[in-house]
Amino acid sequence: MQGTVDGFSYGLVTPVTAFLMACLGAALGLRCTTRSLRTRGASRAGWLALGATSIGSGIWTMHFIAMLGFTVREAPVSYDRPLTFASLAVAVVMVGIGIFLVGYRGATRMALVTGGTITGLGVASMHYLGMAGMNFEGLFEYDTLTVSLSVVIAVVAATAALWAAVSVHGFLPSLCASVVMGVAVSGMHYTGMAALQVHLHPDAAPAPPGDDPTSLLLPMMIGPGCFLLLAAVVVMIDPLVVTGTPAGPGRPPGHPRGVGQMTSIPAQRRHTQPYETASRRAYRQSRNR
Repeated sequence: MQGTVDGFSYGLVTPVTAFLMACLGAALGLRCTTRSLRTRGASRAGWLALGATSIGSGIWTMHFIAMLGFTVREAPVSYDRPLTFASLAVAVVMVGIGIFLVGYRGATRMALVTGGTITGLGVASMHYLGMAGMNFEGLFEYDTLTVSLSVVIAVVAATAALWAAVSVHGFLPSLCASVVMGVAVSGMHYTGMAALQVHLHPDAAPAPPGDDPTSLLLPMMIGPGCFLLLAAVVVMIDPLVVTGTPAGPGRPPGHPRGVGQMTSIPAQRRHTQPYETASRRAYRQSRNR
């Protein structure tokens, strides 16, 4: 029996909130990646790890906020907690691989293609692993062509985001790039949901025990939500991340001078007469006579 699927049980509340969370995670991740390019050693690895976790957490939170609006009218839906949070780990790890590749290799074609492909596959894997964690009296069936399209959208969006992270500087351009990435991630999610068909089995055993969508809202917002808030505080207190320009004397060669930087004023040199010996003074006086 075909199940009746409703992906917008709460109207525009869930898709708009999910989109904003995706934009927030992307914005923090892009700014952290930009910051890492101007550091060395452990500091670079720390900023890249923070950026990867921000993007992965934002995408994961976006997915499950959007899933709060998903219902199957003929059957209750519950969630398997281990699989649900395993999808978060997959998102963070695979996004991290892509970000570290670009962070250490730069915006080369090979690094962008490899990193974008791994990151995009991580986003798609997070989505479909999260869907596999849903329990109900039936099974999912996916349209292969539409699923392939959703994966392509994820890979293209991830590649564009990695390019923006190492190539786009300044607050407003990065903000625009994060909005574009939020649109792409949301588009990937709802494209994947469009590939879904639900087949119910009336005589099947009850669904295994799990968490209903409402009970998942609290850990989603307290866990990754608090992390994103903390990451936002870290980004906001670093002037380089906000302005995209170094605030101290360590500005890379050729980098534009940031607003409010102190400029060095060369001291005016005072010209003094050279020391004159007695013999030179006598010679000068004899010439003047």
